[in-house]
Amino acid sequence: MKTIKVGLVGFGTIGTGVAKLLLLEKERIALRTGCDVQLVKIADLDTTRDRGIQLPEGMLTADYHEILNDPEISLVVQLVGGTGIERTIMLEMINAGKNIVTANKALLATFGEEIFEAARKNGVSVAFEAAVGGGIPIIAAISESLAANEIESIHAILNGTCNFILSNMEENGSDYAETLKEAQRLGFAEANPAMDVEGSDTAQKLAILSHIAFGTRLDWKDIPKDGIETVSGIDFRFASMLGYSIKLLAIANRTKGANGVADKLELSVCPTLVKKGLPIAAVSGAYNAVSVVGDAVEHSFYYGKGAGELPTASAVVADVMDTVVGRTKITFDTLNLWNPERKTGENIEIAQAADVTGHYYLRVMVEDRVGVVAELTQILASAGISISSCVQVAAEDNMVPLIIMTHETTEGAVLNAIQAMNGLECVKSETVRMRIYG
Repeated sequence: MKTIKVGLVGFGTIGTGVAKLLLLEKERIALRTGCDVQLVKIADLDTTRDRGIQLPEGMLTADYHEILNDPEISLVVQLVGGTGIERTIMLEMINAGKNIVTANKALLATFGEEIFEAARKNGVSVAFEAAVGGGIPIIAAISESLAANEIESIHAILNGTCNFILSNMEENGSDYAETLKEAQRLGFAEANPAMDVEGSDTAQKLAILSHIAFGTRLDWKDIPKDGIETVSGIDFRFASMLGYSIKLLAIANRTKGANGVADKLELSVCPTLVKKGLPIAAVSGAYNAVSVVGDAVEHSFYYGKGAGELPTASAVVADVMDTVVGRTKITFDTLNLWNPERKTGENIEIAQAADVTGHYYLRVMVEDRVGVVAELTQILASAGISISSCVQVAAEDNMVPLIIMTHETTEGAVLNAIQAMNGLECVKSETVRMRIYG
Protein backbone atom coordinates (compact mmCIF):
# COMPACT_ATOMS: atom_id res chain seq x y z
CA MET A 1 0.00 0.00 0.00
CA LYS A 2 1.33 3.40 -1.01
CA THR A 3 2.22 5.69 1.92
CA ILE A 4 1.33 9.38 1.81
CA LYS A 5 2.75 11.59 4.55
CA VAL A 6 0.73 14.65 5.53
CA GLY A 7 1.61 17.83 7.43
CA LEU A 8 -0.96 20.04 9.15
CA VAL A 9 -0.42 23.79 9.66
CA GLY A 10 -2.95 25.19 12.15
CA PHE A 11 -4.23 23.23 15.13
CA GLY A 12 -7.32 25.20 16.05
CA THR A 13 -10.89 23.96 16.01
CA ILE A 14 -10.89 22.66 12.43
CA GLY A 15 -7.31 21.42 12.66
CA THR A 16 -8.23 19.39 15.72
CA GLY A 17 -11.10 17.81 13.82
CA VAL A 18 -8.82 16.98 10.89
CA ALA A 19 -6.24 15.40 13.20
CA LYS A 20 -8.96 13.30 14.84
CA LEU A 21 -10.20 11.97 11.50
CA LEU A 22 -6.74 11.30 10.07
CA LEU A 23 -5.46 9.58 13.23
CA LEU A 24 -8.57 7.75 14.39
CA GLU A 25 -10.09 6.75 11.06
CA LYS A 26 -6.98 5.48 9.31
CA GLU A 27 -8.59 2.18 8.35
CA ARG A 28 -11.62 3.85 6.79
CA ILE A 29 -9.40 6.25 4.82
CA ALA A 30 -7.12 3.42 3.68
CA LEU A 31 -10.10 1.34 2.56
CA ARG A 32 -11.47 4.20 0.45
CA THR A 33 -8.18 5.43 -1.01
CA GLY A 34 -5.98 2.37 -1.19
CA CYS A 35 -3.28 4.45 0.53
CA ASP A 36 -1.75 4.59 3.98
CA VAL A 37 -2.37 8.28 4.77
CA GLN A 38 -0.12 9.25 7.68
CA LEU A 39 -0.38 12.53 9.59
CA VAL A 40 3.23 12.94 10.68
CA LYS A 41 3.63 16.57 11.78
CA ILE A 42 1.41 19.40 13.08
CA ALA A 43 2.60 23.02 13.32
CA ASP A 44 0.92 25.56 15.57
CA LEU A 45 2.24 28.40 17.73
CA ASP A 46 0.25 27.05 20.71
CA THR A 47 1.80 23.71 21.62
CA THR A 48 0.41 23.43 25.17
CA ARG A 49 -3.38 23.76 24.94
CA ASP A 50 -5.39 20.60 25.47
CA ARG A 51 -7.35 19.84 22.29
CA GLY A 52 -8.86 16.63 23.59
CA ILE A 53 -6.74 14.36 21.40
CA GLN A 54 -3.61 12.37 22.26
CA LEU A 55 -0.85 12.97 19.72
CA PRO A 56 2.21 10.79 19.17
CA GLU A 57 5.38 12.10 20.79
CA GLY A 58 7.08 14.79 18.71
CA MET A 59 4.21 15.32 16.27
CA LEU A 60 3.33 18.87 17.45
CA THR A 61 5.78 21.69 16.77
CA ALA A 62 5.72 25.48 16.82
CA ASP A 63 7.88 25.70 13.68
CA TYR A 64 6.15 25.13 10.33
CA HIS A 65 9.58 24.80 8.70
CA GLU A 66 9.73 21.25 10.08
CA ILE A 67 6.93 20.48 7.61
CA LEU A 68 8.31 22.68 4.84
CA ASN A 69 11.76 21.09 4.96
CA ASP A 70 10.62 17.47 5.22
CA PRO A 71 10.87 16.01 1.69
CA GLU A 72 8.74 13.01 2.66
CA ILE A 73 5.70 15.21 3.39
CA SER A 74 3.98 15.59 0.02
CA LEU A 75 0.65 17.04 1.16
CA VAL A 76 0.05 19.97 3.50
CA VAL A 77 -3.28 20.86 5.08
CA GLN A 78 -3.14 24.60 5.77
CA LEU A 79 -5.83 25.75 8.20
CA VAL A 80 -4.51 29.05 9.50
CA GLY A 81 -6.72 32.01 8.58
CA GLY A 82 -5.66 35.37 7.25
CA THR A 83 -3.68 36.73 4.31
CA GLY A 84 -0.34 37.76 5.84
CA ILE A 85 2.13 35.11 6.95
CA GLU A 86 -0.48 32.57 5.83
CA ARG A 87 0.15 33.60 2.21
CA THR A 88 3.90 33.25 2.70
CA ILE A 89 3.53 29.79 4.24
CA MET A 90 1.28 28.54 1.45
CA LEU A 91 3.56 29.81 -1.32
CA GLU A 92 6.61 28.30 0.40
CA MET A 93 4.85 24.93 0.64
CA ILE A 94 3.80 25.07 -3.02
CA ASN A 95 7.29 26.07 -4.16
CA ALA A 96 8.63 23.11 -2.20
CA GLY A 97 6.46 20.84 -4.37
CA LYS A 98 3.78 20.02 -1.81
CA ASN A 99 0.07 19.63 -2.65
CA ILE A 100 -2.24 21.89 -0.64
CA VAL A 101 -5.59 21.43 1.06
CA THR A 102 -6.97 24.59 2.65
CA ALA A 103 -10.05 26.18 4.20
CA ASN A 104 -8.71 29.74 3.97
CA LYS A 105 -11.33 31.55 1.87
CA ALA A 106 -9.79 35.00 2.47
CA LEU A 107 -6.48 33.87 0.99
CA LEU A 108 -8.11 32.37 -2.09
CA ALA A 109 -10.48 35.31 -2.62
CA THR A 110 -7.59 37.79 -2.35
CA PHE A 111 -4.59 35.96 -3.82
CA GLY A 112 -6.16 33.09 -5.76
CA GLU A 113 -4.43 33.98 -9.03
CA GLU A 114 -0.96 34.10 -7.44
CA ILE A 115 -1.48 30.86 -5.50
CA PHE A 116 -2.87 28.87 -8.41
CA GLU A 117 -0.21 30.12 -10.81
CA ALA A 118 2.47 28.97 -8.35
CA ALA A 119 0.76 25.58 -8.06
CA ARG A 120 0.62 25.15 -11.85
CA LYS A 121 4.27 26.15 -12.14
CA ASN A 122 5.31 23.56 -9.53
CA GLY A 123 3.04 20.77 -10.77
CA VAL A 124 1.00 20.52 -7.59
CA SER A 125 -2.69 21.01 -6.77
CA VAL A 126 -4.77 23.13 -4.41
CA ALA A 127 -8.04 21.78 -2.96
CA PHE A 128 -10.39 24.03 -1.01
CA GLU A 129 -13.83 22.47 -0.52
CA ALA A 130 -13.97 23.60 3.12
CA ALA A 131 -13.37 27.25 2.19
CA VAL A 132 -17.06 27.74 1.29
CA GLY A 133 -19.99 26.21 3.12
CA GLY A 134 -18.08 24.18 5.70
CA GLY A 135 -19.33 20.62 5.43
CA ILE A 136 -21.51 21.28 2.36
CA PRO A 137 -19.77 19.93 -0.79
CA ILE A 138 -20.75 22.95 -2.87
CA ILE A 139 -17.40 23.41 -4.65
CA ALA A 140 -17.56 19.87 -6.01
CA ALA A 141 -21.24 20.24 -6.84
CA ILE A 142 -20.75 23.33 -9.00
CA SER A 143 -17.38 22.47 -10.54
CA GLU A 144 -18.00 18.76 -11.17
CA SER A 145 -21.55 17.49 -10.65
CA LEU A 146 -23.15 20.48 -12.43
CA ALA A 147 -20.41 20.81 -15.06
CA ALA A 148 -22.88 20.12 -17.89
CA ASN A 149 -24.91 23.19 -16.90
CA GLU A 150 -24.66 26.87 -17.53
CA ILE A 151 -25.28 28.22 -14.04
CA GLU A 152 -28.03 30.83 -14.05
CA SER A 153 -28.15 31.87 -10.40
CA ILE A 154 -26.85 31.22 -6.91
CA HIS A 155 -28.66 32.35 -3.75
CA ALA A 156 -26.86 31.29 -0.60
CA ILE A 157 -26.58 31.60 3.16
CA LEU A 158 -22.83 31.33 3.69
CA ASN A 159 -22.23 32.69 7.18
CA GLY A 160 -23.42 30.71 10.18
CA THR A 161 -22.87 33.58 12.61
CA CYS A 162 -25.23 35.88 10.74
CA ASN A 163 -27.81 33.17 10.22
CA PHE A 164 -27.72 32.27 13.91
CA ILE A 165 -28.27 35.92 14.88
CA LEU A 166 -31.07 36.51 12.38
CA SER A 167 -32.80 33.21 13.22
CA ASN A 168 -32.77 34.00 16.93
CA MET A 169 -34.05 37.52 16.36
CA GLU A 170 -36.92 36.05 14.35
CA GLU A 171 -37.76 33.29 16.83
CA ASN A 172 -37.37 35.30 20.04
CA GLY A 173 -38.39 38.79 18.95
CA SER A 174 -35.09 40.16 20.25
CA ASP A 175 -33.02 43.01 18.87
CA TYR A 176 -29.66 42.80 17.14
CA ALA A 177 -27.38 43.98 19.96
CA GLU A 178 -28.65 41.56 22.59
CA THR A 179 -28.72 38.66 20.12
CA LEU A 180 -25.12 39.33 19.10
CA LYS A 181 -24.05 39.20 22.77
CA GLU A 182 -25.81 35.86 23.16
CA ALA A 183 -24.12 34.53 20.01
CA GLN A 184 -20.74 35.57 21.41
CA ARG A 185 -21.51 33.91 24.76
CA LEU A 186 -22.39 30.64 23.00
CA GLY A 187 -19.33 30.75 20.75
CA PHE A 188 -21.23 31.36 17.50
CA ALA A 189 -19.72 34.83 17.07
CA GLU A 190 -16.18 36.12 17.52
CA ALA A 191 -15.27 38.77 20.09
CA ASN A 192 -14.79 41.03 17.06
CA PRO A 193 -17.57 39.88 14.70
CA ALA A 194 -17.04 42.58 12.04
CA MET A 195 -15.97 40.26 9.19
CA ASP A 196 -19.12 38.20 9.71
CA VAL A 197 -21.83 40.76 10.47
CA GLU A 198 -20.63 43.34 7.93
CA GLY A 199 -20.85 40.75 5.14
CA SER A 200 -17.13 40.52 4.28
CA ASP A 201 -16.83 36.81 5.04
CA THR A 202 -19.84 36.11 2.82
CA ALA A 203 -18.47 38.33 0.03
CA GLN A 204 -15.19 36.38 0.00
CA LYS A 205 -17.07 33.11 -0.36
CA LEU A 206 -19.31 34.54 -3.08
CA ALA A 207 -16.22 35.70 -5.01
CA ILE A 208 -14.93 32.11 -4.97
CA LEU A 209 -18.26 30.59 -6.02
CA SER A 210 -18.78 33.13 -8.80
CA HIS A 211 -15.31 32.41 -10.18
CA ILE A 212 -16.04 28.69 -10.32
CA ALA A 213 -19.59 29.04 -11.62
CA PHE A 214 -19.19 31.95 -14.04
CA GLY A 215 -15.47 32.41 -14.61
CA THR A 216 -15.48 35.92 -13.13
CA ARG A 217 -12.30 37.38 -11.69
CA LEU A 218 -12.85 40.30 -9.35
CA ASP A 219 -11.72 41.65 -6.02
CA TRP A 220 -14.17 40.46 -3.38
CA LYS A 221 -14.14 43.98 -1.94
CA ASP A 222 -15.86 45.18 -5.13
CA ILE A 223 -18.93 43.05 -4.43
CA PRO A 224 -21.69 45.37 -3.09
CA LYS A 225 -22.49 44.34 0.47
CA ASP A 226 -24.64 45.37 3.38
CA GLY A 227 -24.38 43.80 6.81
CA ILE A 228 -27.04 42.83 9.31
CA GLU A 229 -26.37 45.53 11.93
CA THR A 230 -29.33 47.67 10.84
CA VAL A 231 -31.88 44.83 10.94
CA SER A 232 -34.27 45.29 13.87
CA GLY A 233 -36.91 43.26 15.64
CA ILE A 234 -39.41 45.62 14.00
CA ASP A 235 -38.32 44.32 10.59
CA PHE A 236 -38.96 40.72 11.59
CA ARG A 237 -42.45 41.56 12.84
CA PHE A 238 -43.38 43.21 9.57
CA ALA A 239 -41.61 40.59 7.44
CA SER A 240 -43.53 37.81 9.16
CA MET A 241 -46.81 39.67 8.74
CA LEU A 242 -46.08 39.99 5.02
CA GLY A 243 -45.05 36.33 4.66
CA TYR A 244 -41.27 36.64 4.65
CA SER A 245 -38.22 35.66 6.66
CA ILE A 246 -34.97 37.68 6.72
CA LYS A 247 -31.65 36.17 5.68
CA LEU A 248 -28.22 37.50 4.76
CA LEU A 249 -28.05 36.28 1.16
CA ALA A 250 -25.12 36.00 -1.18
CA ILE A 251 -26.58 36.53 -4.65
CA ALA A 252 -25.12 35.79 -8.07
CA ASN A 253 -27.76 36.23 -10.76
CA ARG A 254 -27.05 35.96 -14.46
CA THR A 255 -29.21 37.85 -16.96
CA LYS A 256 -28.94 36.86 -20.60
CA GLY A 257 -27.84 39.37 -23.17
CA ALA A 258 -29.35 39.54 -26.65
CA ASN A 259 -28.09 40.27 -30.17
CA GLY A 260 -24.44 39.95 -29.27
CA VAL A 261 -24.73 41.85 -26.00
CA ALA A 262 -22.78 40.20 -23.19
CA ASP A 263 -24.59 38.49 -20.34
CA LYS A 264 -24.58 40.44 -17.10
CA LEU A 265 -23.88 39.05 -13.66
CA GLU A 266 -25.38 40.65 -10.59
CA LEU A 267 -23.35 40.07 -7.42
CA SER A 268 -24.37 41.24 -3.96
CA VAL A 269 -24.43 40.40 -0.27
CA CYS A 270 -27.35 41.88 1.64
CA PRO A 271 -30.08 41.23 4.19
CA THR A 272 -33.01 39.97 2.14
CA LEU A 273 -36.68 39.28 2.72
CA VAL A 274 -37.13 35.66 1.59
CA LYS A 275 -40.61 34.35 0.86
CA LYS A 276 -41.67 31.74 3.39
CA GLY A 277 -42.13 28.37 1.75
CA LEU A 278 -38.84 28.55 -0.14
CA PRO A 279 -36.31 26.03 1.23
CA ILE A 280 -33.74 28.71 1.99
CA ALA A 281 -36.23 30.64 4.13
CA ALA A 282 -36.41 27.70 6.56
CA VAL A 283 -32.64 27.51 7.17
CA SER A 284 -32.09 28.40 10.81
CA GLY A 285 -29.33 28.51 13.40
CA ALA A 286 -25.70 28.26 12.31
CA TYR A 287 -26.53 26.25 9.18
CA ASN A 288 -25.61 27.20 5.62
CA ALA A 289 -27.51 26.59 2.40
CA VAL A 290 -26.93 27.15 -1.32
CA SER A 291 -29.65 27.28 -3.96
CA VAL A 292 -28.32 26.79 -7.51
CA VAL A 293 -30.21 27.06 -10.78
CA GLY A 294 -28.67 25.51 -13.90
CA ASP A 295 -30.08 25.54 -17.40
CA ALA A 296 -30.28 21.73 -17.55
CA VAL A 297 -30.76 20.59 -13.95
CA GLU A 298 -32.95 23.60 -13.09
CA HIS A 299 -33.16 24.04 -9.30
CA SER A 300 -30.90 22.20 -6.82
CA PHE A 301 -30.45 22.85 -3.11
CA TYR A 302 -27.56 22.10 -0.72
CA TYR A 303 -27.90 22.34 3.05
CA GLY A 304 -25.73 21.53 6.05
CA LYS A 305 -23.49 22.79 8.80
CA GLY A 306 -21.36 25.64 7.56
CA ALA A 307 -18.86 25.58 10.41
CA GLY A 308 -17.72 23.52 13.36
CA GLU A 309 -14.92 21.11 14.11
CA LEU A 310 -16.04 17.90 12.46
CA PRO A 311 -18.38 19.19 9.71
CA THR A 312 -15.60 21.35 8.27
CA ALA A 313 -12.98 18.68 8.94
CA SER A 314 -15.15 16.31 6.91
CA ALA A 315 -14.68 18.50 3.84
CA VAL A 316 -10.96 18.94 4.50
CA VAL A 317 -10.26 15.22 4.86
CA ALA A 318 -12.35 14.48 1.76
CA ASP A 319 -10.00 16.83 -0.10
CA VAL A 320 -7.03 14.98 1.39
CA MET A 321 -8.45 11.69 0.14
CA ASP A 322 -9.17 13.10 -3.33
CA THR A 323 -5.62 14.44 -3.48
CA VAL A 324 -3.90 11.18 -2.54
CA VAL A 325 -5.83 9.16 -5.14
CA GLY A 326 -5.22 11.76 -7.87
CA ARG A 327 -8.73 13.15 -8.36
CA THR A 328 -7.78 16.63 -7.17
CA LYS A 329 -4.96 16.97 -9.72
CA ILE A 330 -7.27 15.99 -12.58
CA THR A 331 -9.88 18.52 -11.45
CA PHE A 332 -7.23 21.16 -10.78
CA ASP A 333 -5.80 20.85 -14.29
CA THR A 334 -9.22 20.63 -15.97
CA LEU A 335 -10.87 23.59 -14.25
CA ASN A 336 -7.80 25.81 -14.69
CA LEU A 337 -9.05 28.20 -12.02
CA TRP A 338 -7.63 31.69 -11.42
CA ASN A 339 -5.74 31.58 -14.69
CA PRO A 340 -5.54 34.93 -16.55
CA GLU A 341 -5.55 32.97 -19.82
CA ARG A 342 -8.73 31.06 -18.99
CA LYS A 343 -11.46 31.97 -21.48
CA THR A 344 -14.55 31.05 -19.45
CA GLY A 345 -16.50 34.13 -18.47
CA GLU A 346 -15.32 36.38 -21.30
CA ASN A 347 -18.94 36.99 -22.34
CA ILE A 348 -20.12 38.09 -18.88
CA GLU A 349 -20.05 41.62 -17.55
CA ILE A 350 -20.43 42.47 -13.88
CA ALA A 351 -23.63 44.49 -13.59
CA GLN A 352 -23.36 47.95 -12.08
CA ALA A 353 -25.07 47.96 -8.69
CA ALA A 354 -27.21 50.96 -9.60
CA ASP A 355 -28.65 49.11 -12.61
CA VAL A 356 -29.68 45.95 -10.74
CA THR A 357 -33.46 45.54 -10.64
CA GLY A 358 -35.64 44.04 -7.93
CA HIS A 359 -38.38 44.59 -5.39
CA TYR A 360 -37.49 46.37 -2.16
CA TYR A 361 -38.57 46.64 1.46
CA LEU A 362 -38.08 50.06 3.07
CA ARG A 363 -38.53 50.91 6.75
CA VAL A 364 -38.72 54.63 7.41
CA MET A 365 -38.94 55.93 10.98
CA VAL A 366 -40.95 59.12 10.74
CA GLU A 367 -42.50 61.80 12.94
CA ASP A 368 -46.17 61.23 13.76
CA ARG A 369 -47.82 64.15 12.00
CA VAL A 370 -50.08 64.93 9.08
CA GLY A 371 -48.55 64.96 5.60
CA VAL A 372 -45.56 62.69 6.22
CA VAL A 373 -46.76 59.90 3.92
CA ALA A 374 -47.42 62.40 1.16
CA GLU A 375 -43.86 63.74 1.42
CA LEU A 376 -42.37 60.24 1.16
CA THR A 377 -44.58 59.09 -1.70
CA GLN A 378 -43.74 62.24 -3.64
CA ILE A 379 -40.03 61.43 -3.37
CA LEU A 380 -40.63 57.84 -4.48
CA ALA A 381 -42.76 58.98 -7.41
CA SER A 382 -40.07 61.45 -8.48
CA ALA A 383 -37.55 58.58 -8.46
CA GLY A 384 -39.86 56.50 -10.65
CA ILE A 385 -40.61 54.00 -7.87
CA SER A 386 -44.06 52.45 -7.69
CA ILE A 387 -45.39 51.37 -4.28
CA SER A 388 -46.77 47.85 -3.92
CA SER A 389 -47.95 48.28 -0.33
CA CYS A 390 -47.55 50.65 2.60
CA VAL A 391 -48.08 49.72 6.25
CA GLN A 392 -48.15 52.11 9.19
CA VAL A 393 -48.55 51.17 12.84
CA ALA A 394 -49.38 53.08 16.00
CA ALA A 395 -46.86 55.69 17.05
CA GLU A 396 -44.45 55.15 19.94
CA ASP A 397 -42.82 58.24 21.47
CA ASN A 398 -44.15 60.27 18.52
CA MET A 399 -42.30 57.94 16.10
CA VAL A 400 -44.02 55.84 13.42
CA PRO A 401 -42.43 52.92 11.57
CA LEU A 402 -43.60 53.17 7.97
CA ILE A 403 -43.09 50.02 5.90
CA ILE A 404 -43.03 50.42 2.12
CA MET A 405 -42.87 47.53 -0.36
CA THR A 406 -41.98 48.56 -3.91
CA HIS A 407 -42.73 47.16 -7.31
CA GLU A 408 -39.71 46.29 -9.44
CA THR A 409 -37.25 49.13 -9.68
CA THR A 410 -33.50 49.71 -9.78
CA GLU A 411 -31.06 49.80 -6.93
CA GLY A 412 -29.93 53.22 -8.07
CA ALA A 413 -33.44 54.65 -7.93
CA VAL A 414 -33.95 53.24 -4.43
CA LEU A 415 -30.66 54.67 -3.14
CA ASN A 416 -31.46 58.09 -4.59
CA ALA A 417 -34.90 58.03 -3.01
CA ILE A 418 -33.50 56.99 0.36
CA GLN A 419 -30.97 59.81 0.28
CA ALA A 420 -33.77 62.29 -0.36
CA MET A 421 -36.03 60.78 2.32
CA ASN A 422 -33.28 60.80 4.92
CA GLY A 423 -32.90 64.50 4.32
CA LEU A 424 -36.49 65.21 5.34
CA GLU A 425 -37.05 66.77 8.74
CA CYS A 426 -39.79 64.23 9.49
CA VAL A 427 -37.43 61.22 9.04
CA LYS A 428 -35.78 60.49 12.38
CA SER A 429 -33.25 57.77 11.54
CA GLU A 430 -31.52 56.19 8.54
CA THR A 431 -33.95 54.36 6.28
CA VAL A 432 -33.48 50.58 6.25
CA ARG A 433 -33.65 48.86 2.85
CA MET A 434 -33.68 45.17 2.01
CA ARG A 435 -34.07 43.25 -1.22
CA ILE A 436 -37.02 40.87 -1.66
CA TYR A 437 -36.52 37.33 -2.97
CA GLY A 438 -39.32 34.98 -3.94
